[in-house]
Amino acid sequence: MNTIPAHLDHLVLATPDLAATLADFTRRTGVTPAAGGTHVGLGTRNHLVGLGGAGYLEIIGPDPEQPAPAGPRPFGVDLLPGPRTVTWAIRTTDLDAAIASARARGHDPGPARAMSRRTPDGALLEWRLTDGSAHPSGLVPFLIDWGASRHPTAAGLPVTPLLRLSATAPDPAEIRPLLAALDTGLALAEGPAGFSFTVGTPRGPVTFT
Repeated sequence: MNTIPAHLDHLVLATPDLAATLADFTRRTGVTPAAGGTHVGLGTRNHLVGLGGAGYLEIIGPDPEQPAPAGPRPFGVDLLPGPRTVTWAIRTTDLDAAIASARARGHDPGPARAMSRRTPDGALLEWRLTDGSAHPSGLVPFLIDWGASRHPTAAGLPVTPLLRLSATAPDPAEIRPLLAALDTGLALAEGPAGFSFTVGTPRGPVTFT
């Protein structure tokens, strides 16, 4: 059974200690994530690994080179006890239409907002996305539209192909209609809220939970 959701854009692995998490990922997989860029004013930066096709893994954490932001950093990275896959994104080429479609099917993914970041080579990436906290579990993806910007995978990222993505939820029946409203699929079983994904690496399959 294919367990890779349709239109997967990226997984978000958030961490309170970016350097330590990057070192651990490299040790376990033999693959070094590429620098993605900084989120100016938000106090975070990220590193990226391709998952095959147009999907990628974003590893995001505090940026020590930025001053502390006025508000909380994205994904609550400062409050996490350790690395955690906190949410995921579905790619669309018409964000407003995708939002309207989801609402018509019973799920409100939240309003669209614009974001941007600078890559290490100075390029400005701009995108629009929905509120990533539309569901508190993080299991329901947010929508993202890269518009005219180049997609992060176009930068020639190191790749660890995604072999499997699954999740557990205390009440899967609550989550499944929301996933269906977004025209995607996620292997969902009963259990504590959380993700599990497996990637192919030079050292064999590696699973992150």
